[in-house]
Amino acid sequence: MCSLKGTLLTVAVCLVFAKMGESSKEVLHKMSTHFKEALDDCKKELNSPESVQKDFDFFWQDDYVVTNRETGCAVMCLSHKLEIVDPDLNLQHGNAKDFALKHGADEALAQELVKIIHTCGEGAYDPDSCTMVLNWVNCFKAEIHKKGMAPPVDVIMGELVAEV
Repeated sequence: MCSLKGTLLTVAVCLVFAKMGESSKEVLHKMSTHFKEALDDCKKELNSPESVQKDFDFFWQDDYVVTNRETGCAVMCLSHKLEIVDPDLNLQHGNAKDFALKHGADEALAQELVKIIHTCGEGAYDPDSCTMVLNWVNCFKAEIHKKGMAPPVDVIMGELVAEV
């Protein structure tokens, strides 16, 4: 079983989706785009069902709720691959912040994203680490929407269609 702090850090993988106002939407979009390669590796390693890809494809849609436990496992895998968490699932604050900065976030946005992750993890517990990560992912998504930072779904959907 992983620690609360560690699993909280796994949600940091969601940093891949993150800047304040209009620029925050652009940063979150850019981070989401760079997430794909690591996701493909995790899906192969975990032998994930197609429903995991669907969850990532529709993630930023406001009314879409991720309920698939396997998606939580994929996010945990991504957190490791992106070095946002250590092997014990402890959040690597510096790495998480650097990841956001690398994808266009400014200092304030990077700190805000880490803060959101911690807030979502406070008091959260589930004996199944994949389910706990899934709960944090949904909390992170909801907070990003509340702050108006989510990338435009129409742009993301257009890119998905272009890939096909």
